Amino acid sequence: MLAGRLPGVLGMRVLEASAEKVIGELTVSERVLAPNGYLHAATVVALADTACGIGTRLSLPEGATGFTTLEVKTNYLGTARSGVVTTTATPSHSGRRTQTWDATVHDGDGRTIALFRCTQLVLRP
Repeated sequence: MLAGRLPGVLGMRVLEASAEKVIGELTVSERVLAPNGYLHAATVVALADTACGIGTRLSLPEGATGFTTLEVKTNYLGTARSGVVTTTATPSHSGRRTQTWDATVHDGDGRTIALFRCTQLVLRP
């Protein structure tokens, strides 16, 4: 599912995936660092957004053909230089027309480094 796409290129792994919760992780390495030596903000967004997107896909209502992102927001509370970062995504709204998912990203010590929210538009034929 992730191989050959941005999540796979960044080294993301899905640990658990259902319509109620998605858990993903990635190992912090040189390729995902910003020029300042810390985890790149875009990597954090990619990790959280991927988890939310997988959850959205798994919970699409009957008759839906897919989804597209309407909005994303990230609050950064910390960062990482090494180790594994993990995200847990859960739906806060699963409607017929839209879904809103929240994800929390933690560093290897369990500290919250980002809060992420996205709203998805459910597509229909």
